[in-house]
Amino acid sequence: MPKHETPLLDQLISGPWPSFVDDLKTYAEYRRKNPNNVEYQIPEDVVDDLLGVLELSYVDKETHWKHGGIVGVFGYGGGVIGRYCDQPEKFPGVAHFHTMRINQPNGKYYSTEFLRGICDLWEFRGSGILNMHGSTGDMVFLGTRTEQLEEVFFELTHKFNQDLGGSGSNLRTPSCCLGMSRCEWACYNTQEAAYQLTHEYQDELHRPAFPYKFKFKFDGCPNCCVASIARADLSVIGTWRDEIQIDQEAVQAYINGEIPPNGNAHADGDWGPFDIQKEVIDLCPTGCMRMEDGKLVIDNKNCVRCMHCINVMPRALRPGNDRGASILVGAKAPILDGAQMSSLLVPFMKMEEPFDELKELIENIWDWWMEEGRNRERLGELIKRKGFRELLKVTGLKAIPQHVKEPRHNPYIYWYEEEVPGGWQRDIKEFRKRHLR
Repeated sequence: MPKHETPLLDQLISGPWPSFVDDLKTYAEYRRKNPNNVEYQIPEDVVDDLLGVLELSYVDKETHWKHGGIVGVFGYGGGVIGRYCDQPEKFPGVAHFHTMRINQPNGKYYSTEFLRGICDLWEFRGSGILNMHGSTGDMVFLGTRTEQLEEVFFELTHKFNQDLGGSGSNLRTPSCCLGMSRCEWACYNTQEAAYQLTHEYQDELHRPAFPYKFKFKFDGCPNCCVASIARADLSVIGTWRDEIQIDQEAVQAYINGEIPPNGNAHADGDWGPFDIQKEVIDLCPTGCMRMEDGKLVIDNKNCVRCMHCINVMPRALRPGNDRGASILVGAKAPILDGAQMSSLLVPFMKMEEPFDELKELIENIWDWWMEEGRNRERLGELIKRKGFRELLKVTGLKAIPQHVKEPRHNPYIYWYEEEVPGGWQRDIKEFRKRHLR
């Protein structure tokens, strides 16, 4: 029998959609019925008590979790999120319920042997509940006691060759898409970039010293499969700087219906015959495409690499051959100052090992952010407060047209005094003193 009555939670499993409550109840029953199959290192009723405290939170309309102090593993300041229940007598199974973030492998490639081992470890030394994967990318182990943290960490590092991820005011676990391992659109090796920067910045990853969290995300192309443009303080998005490759014969095959467009999406509904004007050309955000004498023509200087045309006609269009990445900064989810998307900082950078150019840029940004950033202020919020011009100044980059969001609304132009040759500014100040009192 369930340990706690949960009438409010039961409403979440009464509808047609899958519910986490249903999963938790199934697993709680498993732990109750199999207490001797695994010598659990935390109480077997941990999931029952988790359901109970959640039900109580719904009744009281307030959380019953508290932060009772900092916990972690020796030498690391991040990777463990301390959590305690404020009703330990009523729910002893979750008196401690610490979360551990585990650094995911690049591209999230797992073997079944590894997954079985990880699940056995967490069932033995934790609640058995895990999350794959959060928006940061980590595998998340939900719920264990303080005395089990070092034990889990030892097995992770020695048996599974796996490290903790980031948590707190530090570098969060770098995340990347599948990249060149499986994707034909990848413009650089996302997995290698994430791997090298993870190793380069171990201190920043495990020992919080930043104003707030900082996320790298590596997308191999503008399709942005890890959502770097929306979620990363520094987004590395694959791109190209030469012309899109066009196979005119394949373009005609799409037009004539010989090749199904968009991965055969037309087969899923009665869309009618493929219309390149309506489905590709008219949807180009900059209007840089047209048909001319039966051929597709692209004004590549005005192309913003949105990938729409390539996605619709993948056998006719491909990214150019001069490939690298665009570097964008400042994205975040809504916490202090609302959601923000990344802003373009470097239009094109060759992503070649050992990625020294990228590392230099990152460290210049960090120096500025750590000096000027307020507590719990993300990089994007600092840029919004201090101005994008300040970021350009500290990174040593020159302003270019791609940095301009829209044409200016006023006729005023400003310079720093040291940028202006001669002494005419002093003459103007003197003129104002004499004649504009």
